[in-house]
Amino acid sequence: MQKAQGYSNTRTYDLVLTAILIALVFVATVFLNIKLPITANGGLIHLGTAMLFLASILFGPKKGAIAGAVGMAIFDLMAGWVLWAPFTLVTRGLQGYLVGKLAWSKGRQGNSFAVNLLATLLSVPIMLIGYYLCEWILYGNPITPFASIPGNLVQNAVGIAISLPLSAILKKMNITAR
Repeated sequence: MQKAQGYSNTRTYDLVLTAILIALVFVATVFLNIKLPITANGGLIHLGTAMLFLASILFGPKKGAIAGAVGMAIFDLMAGWVLWAPFTLVTRGLQGYLVGKLAWSKGRQGNSFAVNLLATLLSVPIMLIGYYLCEWILYGNPITPFASIPGNLVQNAVGIAISLPLSAILKKMNITAR
């Protein structure tokens, strides 16, 4: 009986933690964003990317992928970017998974600043390619999506600049996965 109860508590903890991370990504995307006037679709810089990176570094690939994918896809649905939501779900899920997988590789559990930096940098092309394909499909033009790349690069740079120092601080405070 004890073993079954411990399993249930772990599953409940994981479910609650994942829900909190999804909410964190969503709130950071909704309330901390700047619409860019540089492209036809505007483009958006938000702090949801920083929270995606943070969730992936602190809690690993599964929670990071789910938090980024679901949190930002819900934002797309609620903000009127409905056609973008499936692309966001896949793109941000892959981005969060890669960051978490690399940050937690070889037993590091997100404790290496250098690996975390490399992981976040290596995840940027996933976002760029994912949203490039999204815009190409939605707009029917392979040239138009290039205009969004500068904004996407800035969004990732801001996310990296915020998430890496914050994750290092939270790691020192022992804010980690069970």
